[in-house]
Amino acid sequence: MAVSVLRAWGHGRGVFDVAQLHIRSYSSSSGGHYKFLVLGGGSGGITMSARMKRKVGAGNVAVVEPSETHYYQPIWTLVGAGAKTVRSSGRPTANVMPSGVKWIKSRVQEINPDKNTVRTDDGKEISYEYLIVALGLQLHYEKIKGLPEAFEHPKIGSNYSVKTVEKTWKALQDFKEGNAIFSFPNTPVKCAGAPQKIMYLSDSYFRKTGKRSKANIIFNTSLPVLFGVKKYADSLWEIVKSRDLNVNLRHNLIEVRPEKREAVFEKLDSPGETVVYDYEMLHVSPPMGPPDVLKGNVLSDPNGWLDIDKDTLQHKTYPNVFGIGDCTNLPTSKTAAAVAAQSGVLDRTISKVMKKDKPDKKYDGYTSCPLVTSYKTVILAEFDYDGQPLETFPVDQSKESRIMYHMKADMMPHLYWHGLLKGLWGGPGPYRKIMHLGMK
Repeated sequence: MAVSVLRAWGHGRGVFDVAQLHIRSYSSSSGGHYKFLVLGGGSGGITMSARMKRKVGAGNVAVVEPSETHYYQPIWTLVGAGAKTVRSSGRPTANVMPSGVKWIKSRVQEINPDKNTVRTDDGKEISYEYLIVALGLQLHYEKIKGLPEAFEHPKIGSNYSVKTVEKTWKALQDFKEGNAIFSFPNTPVKCAGAPQKIMYLSDSYFRKTGKRSKANIIFNTSLPVLFGVKKYADSLWEIVKSRDLNVNLRHNLIEVRPEKREAVFEKLDSPGETVVYDYEMLHVSPPMGPPDVLKGNVLSDPNGWLDIDKDTLQHKTYPNVFGIGDCTNLPTSKTAAAVAAQSGVLDRTISKVMKKDKPDKKYDGYTSCPLVTSYKTVILAEFDYDGQPLETFPVDQSKESRIMYHMKADMMPHLYWHGLLKGLWGGPGPYRKIMHLGMK
């Protein structure tokens, strides 16, 4: 919380040291001074602001976030398949912001870690003692020729945006006969399983409505694999084969022609070669990238992602800067489950740094992807930095499970709203040890 302006004019030894008393003078454009400034009001930003509130008091914490609504985005997979409503995925940001924490309803325009300041789009300059960057990532539909304008046409949707997720469900319902195409971009993505989850759900929907024999289902992915962890990829390939789904590896969507209902893909292993598909339904997973404000900033790596230590989540150059979630260059899958695990480690790291101690807790890269394979089954993929399974339950999680589906559809949203966003859920690590009798 900003302290009243205080200037002390002295002579010789009478000069008053305002810095020692944490008092700062501001111009009219000042946005105040906070012990902890959190950039971003998504899952990482809200959980860390709740944790910092407990650590230093609500009045010493501020969150910069322009959005009026906070969304639980993992549920959009089910919204796009008609199993959940988009309304159920959102709550007012005011309702999830920890009480007493200052909500600065602006966009971050500039970060200056050398001066410990952040400038917002309305010209305010905010200073901080510690900075937590949780800005998420950006969707770049515009990098695909014909988008986003093509979303104004029928037959095309995307589960990655609140503006287009219901268009997926409409395209699914309106499907008559032909190709149902699902894409995966040639960039880092959040929830890398989502592009194929909607394919499996569409297959289930077509079977349920008697349209499956008229549907040619195609998954075109830029990746050289179906999924990055072999144990789960093997199971997914079995599903692909048993359900007669077509997977084309190293195919990247570069253009959509909605008037002709054509999707153009480049073959990444054959430079210059493209292939055109007609579609009756098209689900687009857009290219993604770091927030614009991080690109070229001293806080970021050459690719624009926040450059933090993969073990402690502390910035590699600026010790009072920390990061969490999708905006970071952590070499793990970008998911809400990863944010949960990171939040517990980051909380501990910050406590140590504030005491001028060395961080002693390491993030192992834990992330999770509930791979929805039908309206009643899920393969719960959990793994670490090395792509090694890090499973919570003492069963083979590479097998389709009804219980895991209910956990994804019903339990996880509750855990998100009432656990993670309250700063009370740091991932399943402690429970994993109990489930495996302390062996993991």
